[in-house]
Amino acid sequence: MTQQERHQQGLSKLRGIAGDQAARPLGDWNEIAPDMTGYIIDFVAGDILSRPGLDPKTRQLVSVAMLCALGHAPDEFKMHLAGALRMGWSRNELVEVLIQAAVFAGFPASLNALKLAAQVFQENGSVSEDSR
Repeated sequence: MTQQERHQQGLSKLRGIAGDQAARPLGDWNEIAPDMTGYIIDFVAGDILSRPGLDPKTRQLVSVAMLCALGHAPDEFKMHLAGALRMGWSRNELVEVLIQAAVFAGFPASLNALKLAAQVFQENGSVSEDSR
């Protein structure tokens, strides 16, 4: 695969996750470290998130669980949670993942993720009902 094809694959993957927001700059770092955007598009999205071993929907759920456990990447967590809704995970399924995370990642990580999830659900119109 050429570098251009890899980049296009990464952009396509990001559009599938972030929808219309994929056109926005990826982060505040772009002014001081513009190469970071290329690394995210080409390596993270083009190489890792595009691997064939998991379907995109499952890969998105894994990203949500990992970012919840990590506990210090709220912007990335919210983007991937919105992406999980976009890919067909229901609000109830995602809440269950975040509740289960309390066992392995701790209650603070789970509670923080649930707080952020409430914001994402409200922004996506799915606060009071299951998206399925």
